[in-house]
Amino acid sequence: MAADAALDALIDQVRAARADKTPLAITGGGTKAFYGGPVQGTPLDVTPLAGISSYEPSELVVTVRAGTPLATLEAALAEKGQCLPFEPPRFGPASTVGGMVAAGLAGPARAAVGGVRDYVLGATLLNGQAEVLSFGGQVMKNVAGYDVSRLLAGSLGVLGVLCEVSLKVLPVPVASATLRFELDQAAALKQLNTWGGQPLPVNASAWWDGMLVLRLSGAAAAVQSARRRLGGEPVDDALAACFWQGLRDQTDEFFIGAHKAVQAGATLWRLSVPQTAPALALPGEQLLEWGGGQRWVVTTATAATLREAAARVGGHASAFRGGAPGDAFAPLAAPLLRIHQGLKDAFDPDRIFNPGRLYPGL
Repeated sequence: MAADAALDALIDQVRAARADKTPLAITGGGTKAFYGGPVQGTPLDVTPLAGISSYEPSELVVTVRAGTPLATLEAALAEKGQCLPFEPPRFGPASTVGGMVAAGLAGPARAAVGGVRDYVLGATLLNGQAEVLSFGGQVMKNVAGYDVSRLLAGSLGVLGVLCEVSLKVLPVPVASATLRFELDQAAALKQLNTWGGQPLPVNASAWWDGMLVLRLSGAAAAVQSARRRLGGEPVDDALAACFWQGLRDQTDEFFIGAHKAVQAGATLWRLSVPQTAPALALPGEQLLEWGGGQRWVVTTATAATLREAAARVGGHASAFRGGAPGDAFAPLAAPLLRIHQGLKDAFDPDRIFNPGRLYPGL
């Protein structure tokens, strides 16, 4: 289906849903359907809205339609030696660009390079009144008033249907190296905080089961210098690539075990905490990323236990996989809830898009 015809079809479906007050469940590749609260509604399929609209490698900008497979975009970037540096999780070959932005999830390099929203330059949105709105542009300085295009990152479709997005891309790093160190969690966190205050090309880190793995990335001279300075055990490049890809797509050993545990009744929690937060004494297994700022916990402990532990160190906890329907995201304070409700009123006043996916009533 041509892009214009695909967009017209989406507009017609939104108009009909608004008239009938019928909720719509925005769908793409379905690889992140597990994330957030459950949605009951008529499927609104955005996958026909696919294709790369424009790509200017010299300007480090690409504009792509939301239904485009993420693999298609990354292959086009790789041909020019470029990439999405925040390493968005794919969770399967059907993953789409729209789903990437709507979920707002980033991979191992997040702490070093930023998240999805930091690379969104502009977006086109189909709102709940069947209007097609454009925000932002194709340059970093194109920001005036509310930065709505970046607001859409992580909104899980509750504000509208992402139709097209412009993204900043970067060259693939010239050199990289992976090192590993045998350390317990407390020692690993201490070491990561020490390295974080030094001029080192640390691009990603992961700790699990007594092993800290560190990825260096950047100019060849900087990477080689850091390797000599840090020591540790070098990891073969091919093995390292498999490890980081497995961590990014949650197909490595820890997450395989976590998925099995979730099927048996456990919950995979995602804790966002300050990097300087100490080791958290929680039941279950933990994997730490982002210099200690992101902590995965697979456990049968209650939501209150996880949220209280995260709050004590200045963070919050989300039920990433599994858990009760209302446990997905931490409850909002009243002022924040009013802001969310105001945004929903502005973009989707009839509450037809993904009701309950982000928060109840939104």
